[in-house]
Amino acid sequence: MIEQAAHSITGATCVLFDFDGPICGLFAGHRAHDIADRMVDWLTDRGIEVPAMAAEEQQDPHAVLRAIAATHPDSALVRDLEQALTDEELRATRSAAPSPYVDDLIREWSARGIPLAIATNNSPKAASRYLARRGLAPCFDRHIYGRTDRLDLLKPHPDCLDRALHALGADPAKSLMIGDTPSDLYAAQRAGVAFLGYAKDARRVARLRNAGAQAVVDSLEDVLTLVTEGEVRP
Repeated sequence: MIEQAAHSITGATCVLFDFDGPICGLFAGHRAHDIADRMVDWLTDRGIEVPAMAAEEQQDPHAVLRAIAATHPDSALVRDLEQALTDEELRATRSAAPSPYVDDLIREWSARGIPLAIATNNSPKAASRYLARRGLAPCFDRHIYGRTDRLDLLKPHPDCLDRALHALGADPAKSLMIGDTPSDLYAAQRAGVAFLGYAKDARRVARLRNAGAQAVVDSLEDVLTLVTEGEVRP
């Protein structure tokens, strides 16, 4: 499947990474659906009804936050809920597990002078803390573009990608986004950036394929090989 993205990988003059997924399993020790449940409980304790959502969205903290932001825009409630999620994400960085091969891939691209950035719906504080812990912060040179107080601009809106591309002076047509969700794909499409899907299991592969992703890998090992050797292993 990587053959479909080989040109985008080897020809990329800028690479954008989603954070939770491609870079690390942020919630490896703090399960995302438990955090979403705590957010719902927090709202319920305050008499706030959470809008009806699909089962998968109910397990996604960002989906819960986005739903409340839509029904209570520009409110102290939303600001408090976002801060609570940021606190959860910062705690999760202590036990976050790196995605296999990604540290080496980041260092290889950086050593070759390819500008790198994080474009994520997570808190930029969490991404910064994690990268510092892994010794990867210099590879990104502070180019971390995450959640802001404009929650309507979360992916699939391309805002964080656009901010990264603008700051780096990058040509979208020569850039690559590595993400693990349909919202990453849609944001990349809207930003005019090539997309490589990263999915750790068959369910996630199918989800990206069904969303329209043409190139999906279940490991970054072949991406690393392609970058270092310029070829795909048989």
